[in-house]
Amino acid sequence: MLFNYEIGLKEFNPENMKINHREAVRAVIIRDNKLLMVHSNKGDYKFPGGGINSGESYEEALKREVREETGYIINNIKARIGTIISRNIDEYEENAVFEMISNYYLCEVSEGQTHQQLDDYEANLEFCPKWMTLGEVIHLNEEILKQDNIDKNPWVYRENLALKALSSILNCKGNQ
Repeated sequence: MLFNYEIGLKEFNPENMKINHREAVRAVIIRDNKLLMVHSNKGDYKFPGGGINSGESYEEALKREVREETGYIINNIKARIGTIISRNIDEYEENAVFEMISNYYLCEVSEGQTHQQLDDYEANLEFCPKWMTLGEVIHLNEEILKQDNIDKNPWVYRENLALKALSSILNCKGNQ
């Protein structure tokens, strides 16, 4: 694996708090020196992907999430390249921690694109696939993170952490 991070709550007593666990997959798709990202109406960018449904394999979840959010079809899952575990106080349950384990996979997609099949919350956020350079995405997400007075999507910090890890690994400076 190229990166492995833990973010959010570091110290909590698991004996006194329930842990609500969710596992997710995120696709890192690079073509012609550009990443396939999902743009939201809040201005941020995220990797295509999401939660794994009960009984679904990682591969099935990756293919479903990328197709739904971008309209592209994964034709090759190369390798898992990183993991980010985030823990926060659960918004929906008292005395609980929400733990999300995001697994990042290097993938390839077919040339053609079908239509998106967005969930309601994704449609409300106006998810839109965009091909961007690594440097562009990092810069735009960092601009979002600098702003204190706006409503940010909870994934922006996590995704920028993964983007920066990719940048240092690929030795990219964002001017490709």
